[in-house]
Parts: sequence; C-alpha cells; structure tokens
Amino acid sequence: MDNKPFMFGIPVEDSHFIGRHAETERLSSNFRYGINTILLSPRRWGKTSLVNKVAAMVNSNDTIVVTMDIFSCRNEYDFYNVFSEAVLKQTASRVEEWKDLAKGFIERLVPKISLSLDGQSEYGVSLGITPKTHQPEEVLSLPEIIANRKGCSIVVCIDEFQQVGEFPDSLSVQKRMRTVWQHQKNVSYCLYGSKMHMMTNLFQKKSYPFYKFGELLYLKNIPFETWLPYIQEGFAKQGKHISEQLVRELCESVDYQSSYVQQLAYDTWLLTEKEVTEDILKTAINDLVDQNSIVYIEQTQSLTSYQLNFLRAILAGQSTDFGKKDLREEYDYGSPSNITRLKNALTAKELIEPTAKGYIIGDPVLRLWLKRVL
Repeated sequence: MDNKPFMFGIPVEDSHFIGRHAETERLSSNFRYGINTILLSPRRWGKTSLVNKVAAMVNSNDTIVVTMDIFSCRNEYDFYNVFSEAVLKQTASRVEEWKDLAKGFIERLVPKISLSLDGQSEYGVSLGITPKTHQPEEVLSLPEIIANRKGCSIVVCIDEFQQVGEFPDSLSVQKRMRTVWQHQKNVSYCLYGSKMHMMTNLFQKKSYPFYKFGELLYLKNIPFETWLPYIQEGFAKQGKHISEQLVRELCESVDYQSSYVQQLAYDTWLLTEKEVTEDILKTAINDLVDQNSIVYIEQTQSLTSYQLNFLRAILAGQSTDFGKKDLREEYDYGSPSNITRLKNALTAKELIEPTAKGYIIGDPVLRLWLKRVL
C-alpha cells in the first residue's frame, strides 16, 4: 500500500491517515476511561478509519477493543450472532481460550469453528444463536462476563449501528440494549454509522432509548492546510506536481469530504504526466461524476416531479423557508402541507440532509451530477 499515492473505498491507515489529531486524542481517552461514544458525521468522512486507528493504539491486555460491522443484520438475532461471535473471537487468541471464556454461554449451542491451515494463527466461529438458545439479555451481557473473567476492560465498536433502527420492533430492541449496557462497569461502546439522519434520530431524540447514552463526537472536515502537503507529496513521489491553488480547487470541489478528496486526487494523478492543469482537474472531476452516475440514476429514477422540483430549489441555494408562496410557485413542488413529506422522502433516500442551517444536498458529487441532469 505504501506505493499507492492515495487511498479510498476502504478504511485508510498508516501514512494515508492524516489529520484528526484532536479526535484521535479524544476517542483514545474515551476508550481508555470507559466512556461511551457516538460518532456522528456524513458518510465518507473517515469514521471507520478513525476507530481503527484508535483501536490499534489502545488495544492491549488491559483494554481489548472489539470491532464489528452490522450492515448485513436485518433483525435482532442477526445482530446477536454477529455481536457474540465478534466479542468471543476478538477477546481470545486461541480456540482453547475462547472455549474457556465462553463457558456457560455455548453449552446450548453446537458452534462451528474453522481453523487456519496451521490450526493456530487464525480461526472463525459461527454460533447459531436463536430465541430458543439464549435470551437477549444473556447475549448483551457477554462482553461484561468476559471482561470480568479476563480482568480487563473491553471497548465494543459497532459500525453501521443505524441498522438497529430498521429491525422489527426496533424500539423494544433498543430498550433491551440500553438497559443491559448502561449497567456494565467494565465495558464501553463506540457506536457509529454511515446514515447520519438515522444515527441522529437514534441518539438525539429524547423519546428514544439511546438518548444521552454517551458522548456525541462530531467529525469535521480535514482542513486544507492538512490536505495540501499530503496531496502534493503523493504527486511528488512519481515526479508529478500540483500547485497549491489546484489542490484547493480539488478539495473545494468535493467539500473536503475525505474519501472523495482521496479519490479525486487519485483520478487527477492518473491523468497527469508531469504538471496538473485546470483542464486535467476538470476532466478528473467529470470522470468522478461519471463513475457515480449509475448509483445516482438508481436513487433518482423513481422520484416524483414534486421531489425533483424540490431538489432544484435546494440546488439553487434554498435551504429554508420552503413554504413561501413565491418559492412554491417558482419551483412547483406543491402546497405547504406537501413540504414535510418531500423533506422526509428525500432524506430517507439520502438525497438531502438536514443541518443547523437548513436542508442541503450533502453529497458533493451528487450535487454536481444533479446540476448536469436537472
């Protein structure tokens, strides 16, 4: 990976992890002192990279960091299987230790264990937990039991946590989680996900079980001063050059969103023989929009004319006061009573997102594509 000038599409690490000094320090402190943390930011801002970075820093015999991704979970017991398998596997280095830690938990199961070729270095486990084998509280208590048996603290990091909000009878599931987790003394949680509006609902609505569950940590954009030397060095490694002004234009074109900055820098780097020009950067931007166009077509092909017209209003710079008569007449998105439905529908499709200053199209590449087609 060291010879790759830029990295995107996967969590970044090593020299590609830049900035985030304050967030890294804060999150590592929370991990060490057992503070629950909820990471909030739009997608592609580097939450997973940050968690992985801090996990590698903190992981030790005294503090074990367990990471998991629950994007594939569609119901409560899908989650319990992913949760328990990750906790058991990542707190034990050997199968024998895993079996010892799981005493009292696996007796009702017939776990499937897969070993590496040498039988020592790596193993996988599949438990098959069902409502007939375990109550939810037993599974949710597992990290605390293991922490007590090992004499350590455990940090459980759950990516794509917004999936919990999609489970059948979701509020009851959330109540069970909160009830068990809030009383654990040796386990803390870091919860984060890619759908900011759903994560915000889970943790900021007073009527929801996870309200005030932990510290809300908002990620901000990595600033230009941090991107500039990183991007210029990436070009210089292959004898190429990009000016400070074009680095600024590159970052601004994608609103400094980390993954997009890395991808656009890579696309620009590929197109450049020696020196980046305005034309090369414009071509790279158009290529980036083209690469994502299939996804955007799928997202928008079923939109109503009112929804499309509402997007046009936001593209024109409108973010609030959508009920004004002159705006409704100019953009033709229906009556005032229709506005809430439009906001909710477009937010659910992740085409717009609410902010403190109103509604915006949060994906900068989507915004560029919409300007092409609307």
